[in-house]
Amino acid sequence: MIQAIGYAAKHSFSRLKPLSFEREEAGPNDVEIAVLFCGVCHSDVHLARNELSNTVYPCMPGHEAVGRVTTIGANVTRHQVGDIVGVGCMIESCRKCEPCEAGEENYCEGPNSWLATYNGPMVPAAMAPDSANMYGRDNTYGGYSNVLVVNQDFALRIPGGLSPAVAAPILCAGVTTYSPLRHWGVKPGNKVGVIGLGGLGHMAVKLALAMGAEVTAFTTTKEKLAEATRLGATGVLESDKEAMKALASTFHFMISTVPEKHDVDPYIPMLRRDCTLCVVGSLGKQPAFTNGEVTAHRRSLSGSAIGSIAETQEVLDFCAEHGIGPDIEVIPIQDINDAYSKIEKGDVRFRYVIDMASIAQDAEA
Repeated sequence: MIQAIGYAAKHSFSRLKPLSFEREEAGPNDVEIAVLFCGVCHSDVHLARNELSNTVYPCMPGHEAVGRVTTIGANVTRHQVGDIVGVGCMIESCRKCEPCEAGEENYCEGPNSWLATYNGPMVPAAMAPDSANMYGRDNTYGGYSNVLVVNQDFALRIPGGLSPAVAAPILCAGVTTYSPLRHWGVKPGNKVGVIGLGGLGHMAVKLALAMGAEVTAFTTTKEKLAEATRLGATGVLESDKEAMKALASTFHFMISTVPEKHDVDPYIPMLRRDCTLCVVGSLGKQPAFTNGEVTAHRRSLSGSAIGSIAETQEVLDFCAEHGIGPDIEVIPIQDINDAYSKIEKGDVRFRYVIDMASIAQDAEA
């Protein structure tokens, strides 16, 4: 076993604190990774606080981890010792269902769906069709730790053109926005609307612009209008009713990245005929929408779950090729609880990334 240390919450009301634990050593198809950086996602906050009512404690978040391969199993061919690799939201899937065979592990239909990097199986054994936990684990510990061990197929190659710290949030925020942009065929000359300008939203803006689209970003704060302009988008305040009305039947595609319950009804009339608004930011119950606005122009309201392993590699390569990446602020792990508070208040531009070298202070204590 590998002696490891990370930061975890033991209850929904507790702060994240150092936790010593053991990881299994790398098997024949696994790689052991010394974690260098880990992004802080808003969903980390949701799960640590049990806001989705499915958290398994202790909860050690982190699904935007980048590190250096230190050990490889006997059958590993994808990676070598010394490689810089990333681990996103998934570390395994059933590999047998139709989505998995199609290379869309993020829609795995196995008994427990895909295995999350932290917080265990996506579907607890008691809720699975056959009540069997195919992964043999009730919980998993994520990238807020000094070491990860994952199957080689779920470790992504970090291109040389990306710094490890910048690459980290692309493993979730990047692919979560890239996947729907690609799926719905955004192309040069399209008009794309991005709702929300936080961690996911600013990546959606950068990616859509790199795809050649004209981008309009919608926000609730005047301060972020300037950020939209800086990123190369047109900024619109959600409270500006006249500006909102003037955009009727404008967009080929819209994406909502707001991480909380959010009314999308004002945006549906902005879609062109046969076009789609995709919600990716919030996983909870959303307010009802006006179906007449959907049916009148055969518009669609949809969702998208992170992205496949192939899409994650694709977006990493795309960002390296186009010289784009998230705006980040690097913090020591000891500041994680303060970071969570700021994320909850919306007081962060745009993605915190943990320098995992800082955890050595706790390991030595």
